[in-house]
Amino acid sequence: MSGQAPAKKPEISIVLPVYNERDNLSELIKELHSVIQGLKYNTEIVLVNDGSNDGSLGEMQRLRDMYRDLNIRIICLDKNHGLTAALAAGFEWARGDWVVSLDADLQNDPADIPKLLSKLGEYDVVIGCRMKRQDNFVRRVSSRIANSVRNRATRETVTDVGCTLKAYKQEYLAKLRLYNGLHRFLPTLLKLEGARVAEVQVNHRLRLHGKSKYNISNRLWAGINDLFAVRWMQKRQIKYTSKEL
Repeated sequence: MSGQAPAKKPEISIVLPVYNERDNLSELIKELHSVIQGLKYNTEIVLVNDGSNDGSLGEMQRLRDMYRDLNIRIICLDKNHGLTAALAAGFEWARGDWVVSLDADLQNDPADIPKLLSKLGEYDVVIGCRMKRQDNFVRRVSSRIANSVRNRATRETVTDVGCTLKAYKQEYLAKLRLYNGLHRFLPTLLKLEGARVAEVQVNHRLRLHGKSKYNISNRLWAGINDLFAVRWMQKRQIKYTSKEL
């Protein structure tokens, strides 16, 4: 861990998984800087380098030095492990009472973060629901079908499970052990732990730089296996009350 620890413990941790997003990072940190200046919370940014090989790590270090008024921390995975592992590492290193996650590709809008934080206290998890998706037709349709299948199988009503922009109460994240691919089911898994979950509409933007890491071929079968795993957890959940006499 680099840099000096802040004098005050952060209340909000913004977790950003990064895999080959060098050309998006400068604008992203610039936008986050503007958002954080308007927040009433002490905030840190946790950048998780998921084995990038395009110079993203060097860009993160440059931005950390440039924005010294931001509490930027850089966490490095030993190699590329995927989004679930990067999120899990970010959650583990986050020191805030609340954790906000978003993608580093600029398709999530940092300006929506205050909207999620406005639900603090009333809810334990706040999920972004992307309006006017700026993806191609195939991705929009496949995402809609996958979301519908997940909801039907898990008896859920989550509008947009694939949106990374979410806010979590840290005490609930601490109860989870994530397995590869299960980041798509975080709202359901946290509900199993008793979390109160809400949705808010958020902006979605075109990808300007880099390439998407996901497509139908690398999501379909893994998603089906993950669905069976979550359904198994729901059916095997232990519910009981106890008291000491």
